[in-house]
Amino acid sequence: MLDQIYKDSKDRMSKTVDTIIRELGSIRTGKASVHLLDTIKVEAYGSTMPLNQVATLSAPEPRLLVVTAFDKTTVPDISRAIQSADLGFNPIVDGTMIRLPVPALNEERRMELVKRCKEIAEEGRIAIRNVRRDANDHIKKEQKAKTISEDQESDGHDEIQKFTNEFIKKIDTMVEKKETEVMEV
Repeated sequence: MLDQIYKDSKDRMSKTVDTIIRELGSIRTGKASVHLLDTIKVEAYGSTMPLNQVATLSAPEPRLLVVTAFDKTTVPDISRAIQSADLGFNPIVDGTMIRLPVPALNEERRMELVKRCKEIAEEGRIAIRNVRRDANDHIKKEQKAKTISEDQESDGHDEIQKFTNEFIKKIDTMVEKKETEVMEV
């Protein structure tokens, strides 16, 4: 019974860390990365879809992103979606290709991005603590139902806390690395 609780908790905490990795990847550093465009959704063919499903994304140079539309008719939609995403890009349309020069970050913008990184990290920590709370509640219920002993309950809480510390440390490490990238000139 405890093994299932451990497994579920680890899975949920792992998914939280994966989400944090994706969110941090979408934060712009000084270098061009196709992950900066992950959050963009395009209105095309009568529905909303991720940018990478209507175009090929590449970063041929450190300060340039290139978006190549699969279908020429979607180019205006893609350009509009990039502008409305408010990521600081100024799309340059060239046939089926859209060039996105990545402007250098000023000090003020870097500080805002570091602040955003810290907010994302805190959201992740809160999510992991919520998983811990759910697991501990589940362990308490099992002990009250007499399916586990008090010693097993105590060991269970210790094990869940160990997972919590481990995953929060992963988040802290990722955020420190991202902050270093963002502050790098």
